[in-house]
Amino acid sequence: MNAAANEASGLDIAALMDGMGRDAAAAASVLALASTATKNAALAKIAVSLRARAPELLAANAKDLEAARAKGLSGAMLDRLALDAARIESMARGVEEIAALADPIGATVAQWTRPNGLDIARVRVPLGVIGIIYESRPNVTCDAGSLCLKSGNAAILRGGSESVHSSRAIHACLVDGLIAAGLPAASIQLVPTTDRAAVGYLLSSMTDYIDVVVPRGGKSLVARVQQEARVPVIGHLEGVCHVFVDRDSDLAMARAIVKNAKLRRTGVCGSAETVLVDAACAATHLAPVIMDLLDAGCEVRGDAIVQKVDARVKAATEQDWYTEYLDAIIAARVVDGVDAAIEHIGKYGSAHTDSIVTANAGTAQRFLERVDSAIVLHNASTQFADGGEFGMGAEIGISTDRFHARGPVGVEQLTSYKYVVRGTGQVRP
Repeated sequence: MNAAANEASGLDIAALMDGMGRDAAAAASVLALASTATKNAALAKIAVSLRARAPELLAANAKDLEAARAKGLSGAMLDRLALDAARIESMARGVEEIAALADPIGATVAQWTRPNGLDIARVRVPLGVIGIIYESRPNVTCDAGSLCLKSGNAAILRGGSESVHSSRAIHACLVDGLIAAGLPAASIQLVPTTDRAAVGYLLSSMTDYIDVVVPRGGKSLVARVQQEARVPVIGHLEGVCHVFVDRDSDLAMARAIVKNAKLRRTGVCGSAETVLVDAACAATHLAPVIMDLLDAGCEVRGDAIVQKVDARVKAATEQDWYTEYLDAIIAARVVDGVDAAIEHIGKYGSAHTDSIVTANAGTAQRFLERVDSAIVLHNASTQFADGGEFGMGAEIGISTDRFHARGPVGVEQLTSYKYVVRGTGQVRP
């Protein structure tokens, strides 16, 4: 029964979600023991299915895009929602890259022998059942499901209503892979209703089944999950990312990095939302950097100094320094050196991703040590905030938490560990 029919018939949310939880817990026990070859076979079939079902995926996505346009969603949101042949191929390649990763399950992280002869090993194990709640991006269905599969976890996915048709079509490809490899179809489940009550129930009433929740979406979604969840949360707050152009930066490099960091893809969490320019190089660097952005169609909201560069620069408000635009808009400010940049980022940033452009190794080290973000970069675009770019394969998101997982959440970050102790008859005195 599809979601619309379920909702029309007065769906019993508790019964639905508890049933999914029981099935996921049963599947998790199978996945935890599944061989690497079996998991990789499922992933290989998923990639094949994505390519074979591409016309179905595009047709489903067209329905979502039509509804999104009717709702008046922004261009940035439409871009996040849209699928095309290239993005489907990218999803398929991403699944193949996950299959090629080393299997973390069963790996020995550390091992030592005690004076009494006990051999102790710390071994990676799955987390169990992971609930993943996300918005807009249909590719998250594929990335999240595949990552959970590789790491031996069962997944209950709840995508946004905007991408409901696309997510269902992608989920069908995931199920194709599971069945082909002889794994339980319930290893990756998609909540079949857009009723928001299902999210509330998942967060508050499924502690018997779900071990951790991962939210991926806007600030309001993440805040709700963190407030309501009765299980641990791997959080992904907004990406208020900065690029600081230091006095010792190469101008050509600074221009290229700032433009790429903001405009390569404005709707990703690693897109730069604020550019900070050192007052000591403002005379030479500020205008070229700002003009590049303006001429490329980016709206610039600046402080009094930045406004003097061009009449197109709008006055920045205090709120602009806190804002994740996810659009062709950037805030710009002149600051008095690296310490002032660090202070600004500490006050207004979201501990996501921040970059410094400088040829001064000492200044770079000061920035990298003192900016307390999940990802800090030197002479590189913030758009590299991505698990794939880190060589980790696909990722569920960038965690801004300070426990368990921080930065890109990939296969290894979806595991825990246990201690395996081997003895020869030792008893404790």
